[in-house]
Amino acid sequence: MNPTTLPSLILLWAALSPAAQTPSTKGLASPTPALPASAKTPTPNPETPIDSAHYLLGPDDQIKIWVLGADEITDKPVRVNPEGDIDLPVVGRIHVVGMTVEQLKVTLVDRFSSELLHPQVSVDMVDFGSQPVSVVGAFNRPGVFQLHGNKTLAEVISMAEGLRQDAGWRITISRQFQNGSLPLPNAKPDATGKYSVAEIKVKDWLAGDNPADNIRILPHDVITASAAQAVYVMGDVKKPGEVPLKDSDSMSVLQALASAEGLGPTPAPQRARIVRLNPHNTARQEIPVDLRRIQNGKDEDLAMKPNDILVVPTSGSEKAALRITEAAIQTLTGVIIWRSY
Repeated sequence: MNPTTLPSLILLWAALSPAAQTPSTKGLASPTPALPASAKTPTPNPETPIDSAHYLLGPDDQIKIWVLGADEITDKPVRVNPEGDIDLPVVGRIHVVGMTVEQLKVTLVDRFSSELLHPQVSVDMVDFGSQPVSVVGAFNRPGVFQLHGNKTLAEVISMAEGLRQDAGWRITISRQFQNGSLPLPNAKPDATGKYSVAEIKVKDWLAGDNPADNIRILPHDVITASAAQAVYVMGDVKKPGEVPLKDSDSMSVLQALASAEGLGPTPAPQRARIVRLNPHNTARQEIPVDLRRIQNGKDEDLAMKPNDILVVPTSGSEKAALRITEAAIQTLTGVIIWRSY
C-alpha cells in the first residue's frame, strides 16, 4: 500500500466540503522545527568519577604498573594497543581487554612468580581511553562513539549531531548497574535487573529547565531517542493531517483539534469519532465523540493514543463523507502498518 496516497484523500475530502478553502499538502502537520541556535545549553551535573575497580580495560587505555624488584618495569604509563594487548619486559605480551585492574594484577602476579619470590604488584588507571557509548535512534548521526575524557549528555548528543526533526518527546538512557545507578529521579531497573534506565523530556532538557538532567555519560551507556509517534485528524477541520506527539504518549481530543486549527466551515461535531487502530492487524475500534459537549465541558476530553484518528464529518452528504472517510482510514491504516516496520 502506497502511503503517499494519504494527502490525496485528505484533499479529496476538502474538495467535497462546502466553502472549502483551496486544498494543499501544506495542510499536513509540519515536522518538528530544527533546534534553535539560541537553545540553552544545560549546565553539566558533576558526578562520582568512573569506578576504576569495575572498569573493563580496552584499547587506548593507559595504566601504570609497578612490580617490586623488577627494575625493568618503569613508572611510565603503558598504553593498551588496538589489539587489546600490553607488552612488558620480562613477561612479554599480555591480552588485557575485558579485564579489570584487579584481574590484571592477579595475572601479573602469576606471570612474575617464575621470576620473583612472592611478587608484589600494583596496577593503577592513568587514562580511560576506551569508553564506548552507543547513541541510537532519531539522531542525525547515530552510532558508537568513544568518550575521550569526561562528557556530559549534551556533549554526547552533539557528537551525534543532535536530534532529528522527527524525534519524539523523550530521551532514554540505560546504564549497566556495575557502573552504578543513573543519577536521575525516575531511574529504575530494567526487566533484566542488569541496567538502570531513566527518561528525560526533550523539551524541558533543551529549555534548560532541569540542569541536573545533563548528567555525565559513562562508558557503555546507551542513549536512545525514538521517532515521534502521532495521532491524526481528518475531515471537516482547517488543517487535516498528522499531529506528532511531541510532549507525551497521548494527546486530548481538544488538543488534537487545536493542532488542526479548529473546525472547518460545515462540520458535524456531534457525530465525530475516534478510530483506534491496531497496527498489527486490521482490527479497529470506533469511539463516538461529541465535540460540542466536550468544548462546553459537558463530556470528558478523551485522551488519544498513538495512531488514533479523530474523524470530523461534514454536515452535508453523510453517505459521500462516509465513503471518503472509509477510504482514507483504510489508506491511513496502511501508512501506520508501513511505518511500524
